[in-house]
Amino acid sequence: MGRIDNVFADLKTQGKTGIIAYVTVGYPDVDATRAVVPAIIEAGADMIELGVPFSDPLADGPTVQRSSQAALLNGVTLETCLEVCGELRERLPLVPLILMPYYNPILAYGVNRFAESAQAAGVDGVIVPDLPPEEAGPLLEACRPHGIEVIFLLAPTTTDARMETVARSVGGFIYCVSLNGVTGVRSDLPAGLPNFLERVRRHTDIPLAVGFGVSTGDHVRLVGKNADAAIIGSALIQMMEQAEPDQCVERVREFVAGLRSN
Repeated sequence: MGRIDNVFADLKTQGKTGIIAYVTVGYPDVDATRAVVPAIIEAGADMIELGVPFSDPLADGPTVQRSSQAALLNGVTLETCLEVCGELRERLPLVPLILMPYYNPILAYGVNRFAESAQAAGVDGVIVPDLPPEEAGPLLEACRPHGIEVIFLLAPTTTDARMETVARSVGGFIYCVSLNGVTGVRSDLPAGLPNFLERVRRHTDIPLAVGFGVSTGDHVRLVGKNADAAIIGSALIQMMEQAEPDQCVERVREFVAGLRSN
C-alpha cells in the first residue's frame, strides 16, 4: 500500500477522523511553506495538500485566491512546487503529500514529464479541480505507472452516473465538496451533507474526505460521522494571513492542534 492508504488504514484502526491540511506553496513565501508544513504535521494533521498557485483558480474563494496571487508574485511555478515537495519528502518520509494544481500548468509542463517529476519529488497524489473524469485519461495513464493517485472531486450536484464513473477511476480517496460554491471559511456545514455522503458511499468503499467550508474542530467531528477525513484550507490560510510573520508557524501549530483536541 502507498502512504495515503497506510494513513487511512491507521486512522480506521484508531477510530479517528483524518485531517488533511491545504497550504498554497509560496504563501506568504516559499520559506514559510517549508516551515509551516512540518509544524502542521507535528500538531496532528495526517496529510498535506500543496496548492500550486494559478492565475485563474475557479474553484477557490477569496482567501485562497489571495494566497495564490501572492505566491505568483513571488515567482512560484509548478516546478517550484515540485522542488518544495521533494524537500518536504526528505523531512516527512511517511506523510502523504498531495499536489493540487489546475490542469493548464500540467499541460504546459508536459503530462508525462509531470508524472515523472512528481514521482521523483515524492508526490503521493494529485487533485486537479478543473479536470473532469471524462477527460482525465492522459493524466491517469501517465500517473498510474509512477504510483501517483489521481483524486477526483464530487459535489452535491453530481449525478449517480458520474459518481459511478469516478468510483471506477479514483485512487487514494474521493474529495467530496460539501457545498455548491467555492472554497472559504463558513460558520456551518450544509444540512444536506450527510445525505450527499451517503449517496457517494453507495458507489464506493474508497475513503471519503470532505472539503470546502470545513473550518473548526466541531466541523471535523461532524464530518467524521459520515466520512473518513476533513480537509482544512481557507481557515488555515486565513490564520497565516492574520499572523505576524514571526508568529505564523506557532499560530498555525496551535490552530491545527485545536482542530484535533477541542
